[in-house]
Amino acid sequence: MTDPLEYEVAVVGGGPAGLTTALYTTRLGHRTVLFEKEGGRHAMVSHVHNMPGVSEDVSGQELAAHAVAQLEHYGGDFYPDAVESVSRLDDGGDERTTDADSDPRFRLESTHATIDADRVVFATGFRDRSPEVSELERFTGRGLHYCLHCDAYTLGDGPVFVLGHTESAAHVAMTMCNFTADVDLLLNDREPEWDEDTDAQLDAHPVDRIDTAVVSAYDDESIDADEPPWLGGFAFADGTERDYLGGFAMYGSAYNADLAAALGCELGDDGALEVDEDRETSVDGVYAVGDVTHGQNQTTIAIGDGAYAGLAIHKDLRTFPKSLDELEETEDGDDFPALDVPGSPPDLRAQMRRVRELETHPGLRGPSPGRE
Repeated sequence: MTDPLEYEVAVVGGGPAGLTTALYTTRLGHRTVLFEKEGGRHAMVSHVHNMPGVSEDVSGQELAAHAVAQLEHYGGDFYPDAVESVSRLDDGGDERTTDADSDPRFRLESTHATIDADRVVFATGFRDRSPEVSELERFTGRGLHYCLHCDAYTLGDGPVFVLGHTESAAHVAMTMCNFTADVDLLLNDREPEWDEDTDAQLDAHPVDRIDTAVVSAYDDESIDADEPPWLGGFAFADGTERDYLGGFAMYGSAYNADLAAALGCELGDDGALEVDEDRETSVDGVYAVGDVTHGQNQTTIAIGDGAYAGLAIHKDLRTFPKSLDELEETEDGDDFPALDVPGSPPDLRAQMRRVRELETHPGLRGPSPGRE
């Protein structure tokens, strides 16, 4: 067997948080690898919203493809592979290793590769718990939504549903009154789990509660047959049907934190990974970014997390500047020793030289605003 490839930074998860972290650490001169198994949650997003300068005609998969091309363009490595385990290689001590040339501290085993890394970043996100309604899941992103802040805008002045029976479902239904006067709260034959105050608050809002079980979802027949189907509405157990422009399923989420938890990272009460302001977990050298830490379900927030973590990791790993305490007097009496500069690896510096000679670079390109 060959020895595992060695990296300074290994990122697990190729959504916007993981991709941003990897872009930052690569461009800041650290050998970086990113793992992304096929079919991540962000790749399923049909329209990216709230991204300044990025059209909502861009899908999550398209945005990620551009970011992967950027990562490889700048010298990072991308493995379309699922990470199966992450383990520590050091003795588990509490002392932070600050020398970028130190031995790798973690080993990552994936389906087709084994690598060692000084720092690990978990960007593994979370999973929405889907409602048990026949034929509904196929409308995800096309009438079935999970993010109020992303998709409420597209449902303005239309008939809207909120599917759920929890406190959060009641509050989303009331919040939708900011966007439309036609809101149904579908309990799907479940008992409400909100308290008396919320019950009274809900009664005071123009929200229709529908207790009957939801049997199935059906297509919007007005959509062109060549286009992906859009949700048309629901059939109910009492034989009735209701048409909707779209709505939200509120059944909670499950954080993909198993790998990090097995490494000893602390979890919050809700199962999310606990991190500090640098996005570092309770395990020294292990970071976490994006929805696996808070479930905000926002591309822009995930990108910000990745930027914070990327900068923090760079400050942790970079060779220079050295403190005066590190710059000991040499044996021949010189004031300072000769320093081995530059600090970034030669292959990455070579890529820096190549990139700056290019006229075009990967990423979204198109006409300027106001021009055809």
